Amino acid sequence: MSSPDTTPLVQARGIVKRYGPTVALADGRLTVLPGESHALVGRNGAGKSTLVAVLTGLQAPDEGEVRFDGEPAPALSDRDAWRRKVACVYQKPTVIPELTVAENLFINRQPTGRGRLISWRRLRKQAADLLDTWDVHVDPEARTCELRVEDRQMVEIARALSFGARFIVLDEPTAQLDNREIERLFTRMRALQDSGVTFLFISHHLQEVYEVCQTVTVLRDARWITTAPVADLSRAALVEAMAGEPVAEHERGYVREADAVGTPLVLDARGLTSEAYADVDLTVRGGEVVGLAGSSGSGKIELAETFAGLHTPTGGTAELDGRELPFGDVRASLRAGVGCVPRDRHEQGLVAGMTVGDNATMSVLDRLGRFGFVSTDAKRGVAGELIKRLGIHTEGPEQAVADLSGGNAQKVVMARALASDPHLLVLINPTAGVDVKSKESLLARMDNAREDGTAVLVVSDELDDLRRCDRVLVLFHGHVVAEHPAGWRDHELIASIEGVDHG
Repeated sequence: MSSPDTTPLVQARGIVKRYGPTVALADGRLTVLPGESHALVGRNGAGKSTLVAVLTGLQAPDEGEVRFDGEPAPALSDRDAWRRKVACVYQKPTVIPELTVAENLFINRQPTGRGRLISWRRLRKQAADLLDTWDVHVDPEARTCELRVEDRQMVEIARALSFGARFIVLDEPTAQLDNREIERLFTRMRALQDSGVTFLFISHHLQEVYEVCQTVTVLRDARWITTAPVADLSRAALVEAMAGEPVAEHERGYVREADAVGTPLVLDARGLTSEAYADVDLTVRGGEVVGLAGSSGSGKIELAETFAGLHTPTGGTAELDGRELPFGDVRASLRAGVGCVPRDRHEQGLVAGMTVGDNATMSVLDRLGRFGFVSTDAKRGVAGELIKRLGIHTEGPEQAVADLSGGNAQKVVMARALASDPHLLVLINPTAGVDVKSKESLLARMDNAREDGTAVLVVSDELDDLRRCDRVLVLFHGHVVAEHPAGWRDHELIASIEGVDHG
């Protein structure tokens, strides 16, 4: 791939990183040549973030080594040395919104004058010179919060270059950009490459790899799979490298003995539009499980949360059992017949200071008493039934939910969603961060809901979750771009998610 006398700008070999019993990276490898844009791709959990953390000095590897220009990486404690080597521009900006561009560029290293006071004139001059050097067309005196996303990214890149770094990691840089902004970003990247800047480009949208990168490295299951010139790797070969070998027969998607066609339409959404998604039509019938798939910036989670009352769309309508579904009101959605397992059980799903019983019955307190009083016996009885139904390993309803394992805590969240006997069950990352046994138990509850005639909408990054669906809709930049019936193969769904099989 490179001539023998070309010293890699960055090289990582045999990187192993463990977090307790979890092996986040078992064999991380990367070789980036000076002046190229090098793509790092892989599905969620492949090890990309862990490798980036090692490459940027945020984490020390348990095994392996990182070298810059042939020299060993600096000590982890030498942050200034790392800043001179590498910088990462994350999907979420790290600039301080209320400060000006100039202040962000030289934060904690502002030029000073007499009395060690900041020299604002010199600060503005240095910022203007830096921006001009790297052809970044931004007003140094503008507040950063007033900039477009793409301009904030360029400010972060300029700040990194000002330390002397010539290796920039771009982590999902296009997630919040439209097509025109993406093309402008790519134009700027190419110009910076011509000036000697090297990029590591991380994206879930594989067509972007072919547009802007010269080389690609694939990680899968925490291991290096391949590194190849982009021009020599077909899109089908790239997807296969990410997904693994062609799926065997027993790995085909879930196939039902009878489908839901002809059963009542429970959810009917038309033209739903917001900042995160646009013009979405979606239906779910009773006894049907519909999956939503897509990358982190696809809008799939925001769409699902809309049906649970967490967001108000700017356009479109949705009906549940023929009645208008209330938006932006969680309690109203619950009364309308929506049950929800939210995306984060810690932040959104559980009240840590309450018991298992309190958490499990929170959505049905109005059924457990009269005139605003809750019957303790009734609550204990309902909680006990839910604990038995979900197989929650607990000392009883009075145990603190904070004492439960991750899998059992997630079962409590599922119990609360099912307690209200919902007509529509919205599941967002329902098996995230749980053990294999708990995962199968949670998915079995989803199957039971289907058999009971409940309409189920499930959002997940896990293929095993989506395999249980009757059909899967794929969102890409907020638009539904594909629908896969049960029986899809891994590489087919991944190709849609990564933007390979559509424009």
